[in-house]
Amino acid sequence: MTMGPAEADAEQMRPFFALLRHLGKQCRIGSWLSMGMSDDFDVAIQEGATHVRVGTALFGSR
Repeated sequence: MTMGPAEADAEQMRPFFALLRHLGKQCRIGSWLSMGMSDDFDVAIQEGATHVRVGTALFGSR
């Protein structure tokens, strides 16, 4: 599971998600890859996420 730095542009998260995918393959963590949140889940999915956290998208900000 990863959460990258808070960035205004979701595309800036791509390198962090790609790195986690690469490390997961190296460490053979299995098929689950949890990364991405409401603001960047689309990029996370493109980079291989199997689980995303979208609480703000569903329930709004606190």
